Amino acid sequence: MPARRPEILAPAGDLDSLQAALVSGADAVYFGLDEGFNARARAENFSLERLPETVALIHRAGARAYLTLNTLLFEPELPVVEHLVRRAAAAGIDALIVQDPAVALLARALCPQLELHASTQMTISSAEGVRFAQGLGICRVVVPRELSVAELRRLAGQTDVELEVFIHGALCMSWSGQCLTSEAWGGRSANRGQCAQSCRLPYELVVDGQTRDLGEVKYLLSPKDLAGVRAVPELVEIGVHGLKIEGRLKGPQYVSATVQGYRRWVESILAGAPDEARLERDLADMSVAYSRGFSHGFLAGSDHQTLVEGRFPKHRGSYLGRVRSISGKEVRVVPDERPWTGGLGLGSERPEGPAGQVSSPLKGEPADDVGDPRPGMGVVFDAGRPEDKSEPGGPIFRVERQGEGWVLGFGNPGPDLGRVAAGQRVWVNSDPALARRVEGLLAEGEPEGRIPLELKVSGSAEGPLHLHGSAWGHEASASSQVLLAPARGGGLDEALLRDKLGAFGGTPFRLAHLDCSALAPGLHLPVSELKALRRQLVAELLVAVERGYRRTVVETPVLDSTRAALFQHVPSTPVEVAPRLLPLCRNEAQLEAVIAAGLPEVELDWMEMVGLQRAVERARAAGLRVTIATVRVQKPGEEGYDQRIDRLRPDAVLVRHWGAMMHFLERPGGQPRPALHGDFSLNVTNSLTAAYLLGLGLDTLTFSHDLDAAQLSGLLEHAPAHRFTVALHHHIATFHTEHCVYSHTLSNGRDFRTCGRPCEKHQLSLRDRLGLDHPVIVDVGCRNTVFNAQAQSAASLVPRLLERGVRRFRVEFVRESQEEASRVLSAYQELLGGRLSPAEAIRRAAVHEQFGVTKGTMKVLSAPGVAPR
Repeated sequence: MPARRPEILAPAGDLDSLQAALVSGADAVYFGLDEGFNARARAENFSLERLPETVALIHRAGARAYLTLNTLLFEPELPVVEHLVRRAAAAGIDALIVQDPAVALLARALCPQLELHASTQMTISSAEGVRFAQGLGICRVVVPRELSVAELRRLAGQTDVELEVFIHGALCMSWSGQCLTSEAWGGRSANRGQCAQSCRLPYELVVDGQTRDLGEVKYLLSPKDLAGVRAVPELVEIGVHGLKIEGRLKGPQYVSATVQGYRRWVESILAGAPDEARLERDLADMSVAYSRGFSHGFLAGSDHQTLVEGRFPKHRGSYLGRVRSISGKEVRVVPDERPWTGGLGLGSERPEGPAGQVSSPLKGEPADDVGDPRPGMGVVFDAGRPEDKSEPGGPIFRVERQGEGWVLGFGNPGPDLGRVAAGQRVWVNSDPALARRVEGLLAEGEPEGRIPLELKVSGSAEGPLHLHGSAWGHEASASSQVLLAPARGGGLDEALLRDKLGAFGGTPFRLAHLDCSALAPGLHLPVSELKALRRQLVAELLVAVERGYRRTVVETPVLDSTRAALFQHVPSTPVEVAPRLLPLCRNEAQLEAVIAAGLPEVELDWMEMVGLQRAVERARAAGLRVTIATVRVQKPGEEGYDQRIDRLRPDAVLVRHWGAMMHFLERPGGQPRPALHGDFSLNVTNSLTAAYLLGLGLDTLTFSHDLDAAQLSGLLEHAPAHRFTVALHHHIATFHTEHCVYSHTLSNGRDFRTCGRPCEKHQLSLRDRLGLDHPVIVDVGCRNTVFNAQAQSAASLVPRLLERGVRRFRVEFVRESQEEASRVLSAYQELLGGRLSPAEAIRRAAVHEQFGVTKGTMKVLSAPGVAPR
């Protein structure tokens, strides 16, 4: 069976980029609306009013239109999104890409035929998680960038849902949908399309309380860009449905270069003759268009030494070489080995496998050599500070080949060569030829002949000629006004019909098949009549193609009825009278503080799971009910983590990802299950999502950290308050990342097999530009969580929450000692008991906090009724 050709899916942040994607051969494009609710709010995006026109343009190019509604929704926004989904379905959108289950629930009620794709923001990373998505009507999952080819193969074998894989572009340092840095530090949320790019900022490394000098390496969380070309053959073999290019904030040159490059590469692979030479040229173009340096990302598995360059956070382009000398307006550059960017620990040697081979299952790193520089190209020198945008660079005026290198001549405008020194790296970061190439493509107008059309001709003497056409699932028919007559010559043979009926120039169609078997031989029809039939058929099919596949759209409001139907499936539970303090511990000292405080229950988040059984036994011996937290995310093959929790038979499980939720909900009939509490990482921000999850069987939910006081209050207008937990005091988990800062900075190891486990010997923190030290903790999957330096407290909200009926209040610890944990617990116990004011509780809890306690995401507490962000 021949391999499926994967869809090349292009980003479109504006009309120019959309047109560049279409003329370059994209099979599908994804884009957002001006009205928001998409993960790239800073893109120019597209108008809802002109959406039918945009969709028609895409369809005429033979491509599919995917609309991104992939952010979390707040309660007051549900009617707005209902309106957007209704308009999108009516406009002919082929699929919605969604993060919040609420969007899927609304779409299913409004237009059952509308395809739904799970955004990578939904964090669907396992077969169990896929089953959750399928329950929402999801037919395609955009998998997390953190999955390797081997893990994708395993996932594909466990599900029949379509898989879409990011193949090129920027990498997020955090798992998508699990990044709260923008929310915690910038007051704007990545889950709302307003990423503040915190991973692209400089950080200092703090090891066991001491600053570690890493020289030029400052950008410890800024990954290189993904160029997954080497994974494409295996992904084609696996049968993934889509290869997705990141870049809705990038321009037409980038979009065109990537779409053309990946299309050519895929077609050469399917033809059985992979074109390596052409691939190298295409990679060079992609690099110059936009690149922070290329890597395999995680497609080859974790490689903590190559993922992060660390010396710059932004576009660099294609590496040219190093400065040998400067003379006046001329710089001599000589090529050298591409800079090795790992090995910040014991040395700078490239890590090797046991047989001396580079330890990567994909062949070679993505090469992006630009070849000889040309006049007009732009270069940048590694001098100055990238964050200040002060690096010297400019266009080349003259190039002279000299030995193995080049003499680059500059003019005005040009770089400040007084700041350029021998030994500095030189990068080609622009090429006017790319711009001219795209301009030439766009000047050709809309692409033609992309949609295959099948024709069937039938008729007999003294009757009309019947023409039936089908394209993209649409059908149309036309019959001649003039009757068929006996021919004097050869008559209507296949060659004539193919010539006259298949002349689709100037249209989106091309003749794919002609069936003349039902046409009697020896008949004649004027050529003018054949052309009229063709025009009539094309006009009818064109309207249908522009409109998209047939669907029914409900015009009456569905929000209230959908919410009511969901809550009918939510079992009632008794309302507690007294508030409950829920301490979450991460070490034995904190557990001892909980026992000493006399609390009846504890939540155990033993992130590395080492000593978890001992902690469970200690808590039970003290008479505590035990809740165990799952890992934050789970990949194919990691199901054992949940099974390990099962064997400890906890009273409850704190569920942090969809796969764990399904694991504990899908227990065989008759088997008792623990109580299930959904954590903040499930991203519950509205009543529709809450009702759906409670209806599935979760006992309680935790409010998402994306909610401020006003938004939280809005959710409680439509949901049972006693089924929610508030994070009362915690250090917000900002990044949750597959990349290990310990391995990268304290070893030369590629992954846990070769890193030597520095996390077992040292404690790391990352110091930001404000001097705040953010703790970095490793979990059992070797993933890092970066916790906010400042504790966040919702104490001032407690009186109002108690009035609303909230009874569950969580206090989370990170690295607190027993004494510090005891002080915090005492303060909040007295607050919930009415013996301490919120201000005094915060004061007592903050005694040991080096960086203080803030209201954090509850920053609008003093202004109830503030409109949602």
